[in-house]
Amino acid sequence: MKLRSNDLTDGQPIDPRFAFGKPYAEAHMALSDNLSPHLAWSEAPEGTRSFAVVCMDPDVPSVGDDVNQEGRTIAADLPRVDFCHWALVDLPASHTELATGDCSREVTVGGKQSPPGPDGSRQGLNDYTSFMAGSEMAGQYHGYDGPCPPWNDERLHHYVFTVYALDVETLDLPAGFNGHDVVKAIEGHVLAQASITGTYTLNPEVS
Repeated sequence: MKLRSNDLTDGQPIDPRFAFGKPYAEAHMALSDNLSPHLAWSEAPEGTRSFAVVCMDPDVPSVGDDVNQEGRTIAADLPRVDFCHWALVDLPASHTELATGDCSREVTVGGKQSPPGPDGSRQGLNDYTSFMAGSEMAGQYHGYDGPCPPWNDERLHHYVFTVYALDVETLDLPAGFNGHDVVKAIEGHVLAQASITGTYTLNPEVS
């Protein structure tokens, strides 16, 4: 199975147009265009009945005490956890491409409640739902929301976009499912998968 993108290059920095936050000198970060990137896949195996798309950042700090705090930094060697940016499931087997902006065209304060996407597909909650809890941007964040790593993080973040070919038409997932639920639900149903990894940072001292 092969995955390509007009917007992402494997191992290279992600353009800020596809990010939730972009560098801004006066306040370290400003909201960005938050476009979902183009993805196209081919050579799925026989027996594929649907596709799922998941984007994970495995470089998120496991402890958030120093996140975006003036005068502090997040050490590169701090243990990290997965942060889900996108969970799209039940894509029909005939659907093998997502155009730029198909699933997100802006940042929505409080989260997109009915994100755009292909007919028949479902999009779960991403981890901005928990990250924004208790803030003025709190809400249920469905669909794609792009990179916005802590601006004081010493580690370069990696964003892994993976398309899974599955042997089921629909996944047994309840309303309010998230990307971590998808990773569990596809166990035993993955016929093939392909990934593209982009990098991103808001820390001018990290490259």
